[in-house]
Amino acid sequence: RVAGEKEKIIMEILDLIDQEKLQRLQDLFADATGVAVSMIDKEGKHVTKVSNFLDFCMKYTRGSEIGLKRCQKCDMEGVGTYFCHAGLMDFAADIVVEGEKLGAILGGQVLPAPPDFDKFRKVAEEIGVDPDEYIEALKEVPVKTEKAIRASADLMEEMINMLVNSEYTRYREKNKINTIDQEIDVTTRNVEQIESMVQDLTKVSRKQNILALNASIEAARAGEAGRGFNIVAGEMGKLSSMATEKYSAIIAKAGEIDESLRKINEEFSKSLENKGEESEIPENL
Repeated sequence: RVAGEKEKIIMEILDLIDQEKLQRLQDLFADATGVAVSMIDKEGKHVTKVSNFLDFCMKYTRGSEIGLKRCQKCDMEGVGTYFCHAGLMDFAADIVVEGEKLGAILGGQVLPAPPDFDKFRKVAEEIGVDPDEYIEALKEVPVKTEKAIRASADLMEEMINMLVNSEYTRYREKNKINTIDQEIDVTTRNVEQIESMVQDLTKVSRKQNILALNASIEAARAGEAGRGFNIVAGEMGKLSSMATEKYSAIIAKAGEIDESLRKINEEFSKSLENKGEESEIPENL
């Protein structure tokens, strides 16, 4: 990947959110507002079952060949909150994470004012649907002010995008923590190897100390002839003692590093658990 290039998000909505929880949230919204709603992925496939979809739209308007073509044209061209070809208000809102579209929220099927029955009879005739049945189905369409419909659409868009982005942030943090865990394991193993090598060097240093002591004894026995050798042996002993002290200090520092890594790992794990609890959708919704 080129330096500075934005990382592409290779995932689906359901990789981030449990389908049952998403469905429950959608159903609650539809029941509270009376607005029909569903969600699709970036390929156009449904990720939830439709909520509050009406016979007027599904059975009659989309049930005719001409009506279906008109609806599909609206689906393709409709942006934000808009009027469909039959006169109802619909909406379409993208589900976006870091500038990349993961799917969309589709909904509406609401009248912004009491219907003009004559107008809808003409629509029924145009699309080849029985006008009387069409009008009976029309009577089941909820009527809300245009302001309320637009507010409902904006609310659903804000709510779902906040939830999806929150779950994406949690997903990324979890992956980061997994990487940190792996690096901590590597560092811990390296610290253990350092401790092992230092312990080996400490053993060598002790042997050098013993050899230096023996050399001093032999030099003392040699009298005047061994005086120079005795000085060298003494210096070797001092160096060996200093090395042993340094090795002990290194082992102590390695132990401190190991303890710090353990604490960091614990804190990251706690942080992940807390964020997971905060982003959960309550079961009693």
